[in-house]
Amino acid sequence: MTEPALDPAGTGRTPSKGKPKRRFGGTHAQIRSALTFYKVLAYATGIMLLLVVVEMVAKYGFDSEIVAGGGAPLQFLPEVVAETAGGLNLSTAVLIVHGWLYVVYLIADFRLWQFMRWPFSRFVLIALGGVVPLLSFIVEKRIHRQAEDDLAAHPEAAPRY
Repeated sequence: MTEPALDPAGTGRTPSKGKPKRRFGGTHAQIRSALTFYKVLAYATGIMLLLVVVEMVAKYGFDSEIVAGGGAPLQFLPEVVAETAGGLNLSTAVLIVHGWLYVVYLIADFRLWQFMRWPFSRFVLIALGGVVPLLSFIVEKRIHRQAEDDLAAHPEAAPRY
């Protein structure tokens, strides 16, 4: 009885015969779609995060809530008055919308990360882009460039089926 051949790394597995491992987890079209989805969500999350900063400055710096309607187009009212003033409390709305957009941003991040087969540390770096103000714009630009460079460097990986 013969022993199975070990791979050069010595992991105990037999070397794969046939097709080499794919560079990407999807086709170029799927990756470009995920990249566009990520880009849109990165900008939307970044803008909402800047609005959260404005809301925090109004709340903790000036002890007021931002209210739309209720007698004026846009008002900065004390927290107690904002609850009874009528209109839409934009401070609360901005926080809720940013929270849900960040969840969708993480889905876009995961989708791109999965297709590109990047290390987990890059997934975490992209996720942090939606937490630090202005970082989502910087991270998006860098990730977009890296993904385009990877796609250009591996044109042979385009067909999947």
